[in-house]
Amino acid sequence: MEPTMHDVARLASVSIKTVSNVINDHPHVRPQTRERVERAIEELGYRPNLSARGLRSGRTGVIGLAVPALRESYFAELADAVIRAADARGLGVVVEQTSGERSRELLAVSGGRLRLTDGLVFSPSALGQADAHELDTDFPLVLLGERIFDGPTDHVAMHNTTSARAAVEHLIDTGRRRIAIIGAEAHPGAEVSSASLRLEGYIQALSASGIDLDPALVRPSVHWNHAAGAETTRRLIDEGVVFDAVFALNDTMGLGALRALGEAGLRVPNDVSVIGFDNIDEARYSVPSLTSIDVGREQIAIAAIDLLIERIEEKGERRSPRTVTPDFRIVRRESTGFAAPGS
Repeated sequence: MEPTMHDVARLASVSIKTVSNVINDHPHVRPQTRERVERAIEELGYRPNLSARGLRSGRTGVIGLAVPALRESYFAELADAVIRAADARGLGVVVEQTSGERSRELLAVSGGRLRLTDGLVFSPSALGQADAHELDTDFPLVLLGERIFDGPTDHVAMHNTTSARAAVEHLIDTGRRRIAIIGAEAHPGAEVSSASLRLEGYIQALSASGIDLDPALVRPSVHWNHAAGAETTRRLIDEGVVFDAVFALNDTMGLGALRALGEAGLRVPNDVSVIGFDNIDEARYSVPSLTSIDVGREQIAIAAIDLLIERIEEKGERRSPRTVTPDFRIVRRESTGFAAPGS
């Protein structure tokens, strides 16, 4: 039999009401009594009924996280960071994968699952600026990423353009001039996105260094995975395009590019330098290790959780939306000529 609140009260020699007050973090409980109840809870392995607790307090102690694809390393690692940040604040997390589908993203911000959580951290992929009204809800919500910049909710973003510019400038500083970019927008300007913002940073870096933009070096890709990175790089090689560096718009494509370059007998970084974006764990262990832009994933997770908790505690009070953008850094590794063990 699972232990009950009655069992905890009996072991701690207190009333059921006192046990409830401790579980719901009521401020008017004497420290000695709170310690006795918590010790009894731990000894019995008692787990509060979150549904019943939610009915009493109006909270469940659980938040939602909706991301496009857990199969993608960046979102898997982001989910891990959000879960750890939430756990440090006493919150559980329910993760939902939207697969980047518009209908599922709309369901995530309006569906019945919201009643089971206190708030939602949401990384949209299909929704855009025209959908801003869909986020105008009294449900606590924090947005991640580059979609819907002018929406009605708090937003944790990245320095996409400036960090992409820094990535290309790093390649230029190492003597590269024929820099291919893989993963760019097929139709730039249609919608603000990670791809369009990073492409802008690429263009700015070339312009600032007096390097002409060569359309043959700008390679779009619908998918940002290993296969797309490898295939896009193979096409550059097969078409005879001259290039001495690759800027991959995420690390997964960058790892695919390393594979294609190795298959073609091109040495990295001697013949071609490669830099990625996101600083996923896998980048440390590729051969050669992949230089990457660290966008501050841990800081993004912490900021998102802190903003969401503030909204949860507002209890219906409406404040102007806020935007937080953590700092980035370049993690220099072997793929651009740097040995950085352990980084």
